[in-house]
Order: sequence, then C-alpha cells, then structure tokens
Amino acid sequence: MHVDLSHPIETGMQTYPDDPAVAVRPHATHEDHGVRVDALECGSHTGTHVDAPAHTEPDGKTLEAFPLERFAVDAVRIDCRDLGAREPIPADRVPAVDADLAAFWTGWDAHWGTDRYLEHPYLSPAAAEACVEREFDVAVDALNPDPTPTENAGEDEPAGFQAHHALLGDERLILENLTNLESVGDRFELRAYPLALSSDGAPVRAIGIVETV
Repeated sequence: MHVDLSHPIETGMQTYPDDPAVAVRPHATHEDHGVRVDALECGSHTGTHVDAPAHTEPDGKTLEAFPLERFAVDAVRIDCRDLGAREPIPADRVPAVDADLAAFWTGWDAHWGTDRYLEHPYLSPAAAEACVEREFDVAVDALNPDPTPTENAGEDEPAGFQAHHALLGDERLILENLTNLESVGDRFELRAYPLALSSDGAPVRAIGIVETV
C-alpha cells in the first residue's frame, strides 16, 4: 500500500518564516490557449521537502550529488507524540536499529497552516548527534528539526541551526513537513524523490510503502 506523506503545494501555503511565498496561478487556459499551464513560484524549501548539506554548510553538497538510492530508504518511525510545544526530543528516543532514516512522529502536522505549527517539538543537539552516530538521515512531521524562532522561544533553547549543522555537516539528509505518519507502521519504506534541481533543497512527493497481508 502506498501512503501519501506530503502536503499539497498550493497558493498561500505555510512556509518557514521569511521564506518565499508560494503561488500557483494560471498561465495558459484551455479557453484562451488550447492548453492549461500553471505558473509556480516557490522557494526550494516549500512544503514537504528535503534539505541538502548546502542548505546550511557553505561547502556542502547540493542535491544532484546524491544517488537516487538515498531517496528510497528503510525508515524507522519514532513516536514522540507525548512531547508538547517547543519540547526537545531527547537522545534516548533515537533507537539502535538497522535503518537508513529516523522519522520523528510528533503529530504536529495536525497544526499545519496555523501559528501553533511553528511551536513544534525539536531535536535536541544530543539527539541530532545520536542520529549522526547511527548514520540516520532524519525526517520530521514538523517545520524544522531545530526550534523555529518565535516570541515563545525559551532562553534555554538551542540557538541557530544546531541539528541542521550536525546532520547536514555529516552529509545526512533532512526531510521536513511530512504528514500522515500515523498511516504507516514503525518500520516502512520511504520514497521521497526531489525535483531534479542543483540546489540546497527541493520539494518532494514523500510516499510510505506499507506491506499489507
């Protein structure tokens, strides 16, 4: 069974603060041109997307440097739904299992499109380092593996992009803004191929492959 884990790309959709706004508008129509063509304006980190090392690392690789196999992986789902707003995910949540990617299931996709979506749980620096040690790429069903700056940020929160630097600095990939993780099991195959951009990131169509009996 194929499970869609992606938010649709549409005009006015939520983005990271100050990222480019998203617009999908008609460019050509059947009535006027005989064909339909939509014009798309968006940033490289729109919606459900993948971060390449070049996103935060000045000498980091861009997406085309990674083989396609890195975007079809064995994933382990990690239940973090007990954590509240702006709570850190501790290192002991990172399992010692044989997998390619750790998918942190916070349930925060329920707040997609609202101000509360910015107040998501985040990876503690120790949890990010544990993912590096176990050679996991990382996925989250939230805006960011780091805390997103808002007026509600606490003084004890990690500053900047510590989780990004730990992961991308080790050439781990990061997938953000997944949704619907409740529809896959604790182990599943994740396919999330990016647009063919030589870029620091790109939208993906993230699909979970679930075995059915």
